[in-house]
Amino acid sequence: MILSVNGIAVTVDRDSSAEMAAARELLRQRAIDLGLLDAATDDNATVEEAIETLLDKEVTTPVATEAECRRYYEQNPTEFDSGDLVYARHILFQVTTQVNVPEIRARAEKTLNDLLREPDRFEELARELSNCPSGQHGGNLGQLARGDTVPEFEKALFQFGASGILGALVKTRYGFHIVAVDKLIPGEKVPFELVHEQIAERLRSRVEERALRQYVSVLAGRAEVQGVDLAANASPLVQ
Repeated sequence: MILSVNGIAVTVDRDSSAEMAAARELLRQRAIDLGLLDAATDDNATVEEAIETLLDKEVTTPVATEAECRRYYEQNPTEFDSGDLVYARHILFQVTTQVNVPEIRARAEKTLNDLLREPDRFEELARELSNCPSGQHGGNLGQLARGDTVPEFEKALFQFGASGILGALVKTRYGFHIVAVDKLIPGEKVPFELVHEQIAERLRSRVEERALRQYVSVLAGRAEVQGVDLAANASPLVQ
């Protein structure tokens, strides 16, 4: 079926969708009806400017109150956690399709046992044996947060009470790692005052999106739209 709005054919751009194209045409026609746009204008920038003026005029977006922001803050605590941080080092014994895996593992196990007896040799052995570029820096990985590494490595880094050279190899898709956790800094909840504006903007964006959908729905309910369902609703949901 051909996509059209009030008898006007609508073209869908490659980066758009039928719903978005039809909604834009509804808004364009509404802007023309209100005298915000000349019907003969086909300049995209001019059309977009007229649609923005239309939305400013007819779609009201309330500002979130401090109480609403604070309620969101309390109901979504994990969003405002600064996150755990860890300072770590490692020595990587890389596993590739060409290597003898049992031999590489045995070599890693021997090195780990040596380091558990002589932890001060970590930097020396990292420079000598590690297949990671960090080996040139004594295996130092610097500061890491959750999500910075592959999951299996992250689990070892952030396991409860992990510190010093871990007593077992860590196996990842890259190979076998000897891991030393030098410092773990638990995350803290960011104070409400520091994220108040961020929350207010997030809530405003949500309300704005919902109000725009409702506004387009009202326009669709008053129009003849073919080729797409814009959830037409003839009642004035947005005043």
